[in-house]
Amino acid sequence: MTGSAITTHVLDTAAGHPARGVAVRLEARDADGWRELGSGRTDDDGRVTSIGPGSVRAGDYRLIFDTAGYYGDRDRFFPEVTVTFTVTDPRQHHHVPLLLSPFAMSTYRGS
Repeated sequence: MTGSAITTHVLDTAAGHPARGVAVRLEARDADGWRELGSGRTDDDGRVTSIGPGSVRAGDYRLIFDTAGYYGDRDRFFPEVTVTFTVTDPRQHHHVPLLLSPFAMSTYRGS
């Protein structure tokens, strides 16, 4: 596990392999709106090894995935996928995977 309190990975379910090179941004909501906590690109295993701080507070967060950049000129429906979620227990690690295809996506709370 990395030092980030929030982690993610992207699987290209249509191609049957990890999605390499997807730009991902992590943001937190505060009184002034959303602020960036970190960003990165998925590695060969579809993971961003370090995207944010080692600890977070309870509150709302979002991961923004640049799917247009990943698919390039290929036909796709989602140019960007935003997954917004709430951290209620900041002592826990939060892993948020994205299962992606050109015309569908799914996410869940991982481990």
